Amino acid sequence: MTPLLELFGVSWTAQAPVVAAEWLRDGSGVGFAFGDGRMAWAQAAHPMAPEPVSLPPHGATCLAFVADAEDGWLSAGDDGRVLQVLRDGRSVPLVERPGAWMGLLAAGARGARACAAGRQLLRLSGGATRDVSLPSPATAIAFDPSGRVLAAAHHGGVSLWSGEGSSLRTLRAPGYCRSLAWSPDGRYLVAGLQENALHGWRVADGGDIEMAGYPGQPLSLSFTSEGRFLVTSGALRPVCWPFGPPRGHGAPRECGMPSPSPVTRVACHAHLPLVAVGYHNGAVALCKPDAEGAIAVKAPGGREINALSWSADGQRLAFGSQSGGYGWLKLPVEHFQTPPARNSRV
Repeated sequence: MTPLLELFGVSWTAQAPVVAAEWLRDGSGVGFAFGDGRMAWAQAAHPMAPEPVSLPPHGATCLAFVADAEDGWLSAGDDGRVLQVLRDGRSVPLVERPGAWMGLLAAGARGARACAAGRQLLRLSGGATRDVSLPSPATAIAFDPSGRVLAAAHHGGVSLWSGEGSSLRTLRAPGYCRSLAWSPDGRYLVAGLQENALHGWRVADGGDIEMAGYPGQPLSLSFTSEGRFLVTSGALRPVCWPFGPPRGHGAPRECGMPSPSPVTRVACHAHLPLVAVGYHNGAVALCKPDAEGAIAVKAPGGREINALSWSADGQRLAFGSQSGGYGWLKLPVEHFQTPPARNSRV
C-alpha cells in the first residue's frame, strides 16, 4: 500500500534534527524548529506546498518551540531568550536571561504562556513576567485546558501553579517525571516516568493512578479528544489506557500493527478517534485507539520520529525526525470514519 505522504503530502530534509513541528492556531501554516537554531514555516494553502519560508535563526540551539496562543510561535534556546516568532519572519523578545538554558515552553488558552529554565518556572502575561522556584529542575511543563493551571514535572512529582501568588501544590510520585498530559476535561494529569511507567492523579483530590509494565520509557502521551483513552509511546505498539466509561482506569491494551521498531511519538486527532504514531525507524502510521489495524503515512527511513502535530481542524498532519526529515500532508479525513484496514508491518 502506498504511504499517504506520497499521495497527499510533501516533505523536505534539513541538515539538523527537527526539534518540533507546530501548526499555527488558525491552521494556515506549520512551523518547524531545528536543533541548529534555524526555523522554517510552510503555508498550507494546498497539499503540495512550496519550499518552506525560512525564519531568522534563534541562536546556537533551539531547545523548545510551540504555537503561540496569539499569533506565530514561541521559541526558546540556549541563549536565555524566549521569542515570539511571527509568520512574516519578525521576532519579538519576551524573555532575556543571559546564561539561562531556556529548555521548556508551554502555551494555552486565554493567551497563557510559560517557560522554564532549571528550577525557575516563569509565567508571561501582559508584558509582565512572574516566576517561582521548583523543588528540582523542570523536565516538562503544560497548561491545563483552561489555561489557568500550569503543571511542571520534576524529580519526585509535579508542581501545580494556579498563577495566583507564588504558592505551589505538589502531586508526588516516586521517580523522575519527564512528560505530561492533561485530560481534555482537566480532571486528570498523567506523567511519564523515567522508570518505564506512568503516574497519574485525579487533580481534585490528588488520588493516585499507578500505570506500570512498559518495556521502555513512555515519553510521548496524548489523550483522545473525548478523553476516553490515554495513548502513549514506550512499547512496540501504541499503548491505550481507558479513562472513560465503561472501563475507566482499567487494564491497557495495545493498538495498531506490530512493529519491530519502538513507538517514539503519538498524537491523537482533534476530533476523530484516530492516532498518529511515529516510530524509531522513521515510519509514521495512523491507527484507531483500542483497535487493531494501521495505515502507513510515511515509510521507514532515517532516524526516529520526534515531532507529530495535527492542525486544529484535524485535516493536516505534520512530522519531523531526528535525522532532519520533515513535512506534512492533507488527509482525506472522511475516509477515517470507519476502522482502518490492516496492512503490512510499519
